[in-house]
Amino acid sequence: MNIFDGPMFNLLKQGLDAGAMRQRVIANNVANINTPGFKKSQVSFEDQLKAAMSGGGSLKGTHPLHMGALNGVKPEIVQVDKTTMRFDGNNVDIDEEMVNLAAAAIQYDVITQGLMDKFNVLGIVIGGRR
Repeated sequence: MNIFDGPMFNLLKQGLDAGAMRQRVIANNVANINTPGFKKSQVSFEDQLKAAMSGGGSLKGTHPLHMGALNGVKPEIVQVDKTTMRFDGNNVDIDEEMVNLAAAAIQYDVITQGLMDKFNVLGIVIGGRR
């Protein structure tokens, strides 16, 4: 078994991937704030993760405490096309995007700290405390 291929490492990696994707999507939304007809996008990850963990999704594990079934959960970009902010059809709200960007940065930092904690534990196990 590869220690870097465990369920928790995979989940943290997917969380970092989702965070990076979310920041790119927000940057694209902000860059197109004055583009007529532009429809903003969002990243869908947490809802999929929640559904998979509660058993509501199509992913099933062999045991309720196993997280291997979460490996199939991937972040995806979803276009929000049912709303309009202005008369030209654009639906980007700069205030909402800035709040989303701040929240994404905080979430990314928390996941990064979790990954660093996992590496610190591995370092202690491998080298011992000195």
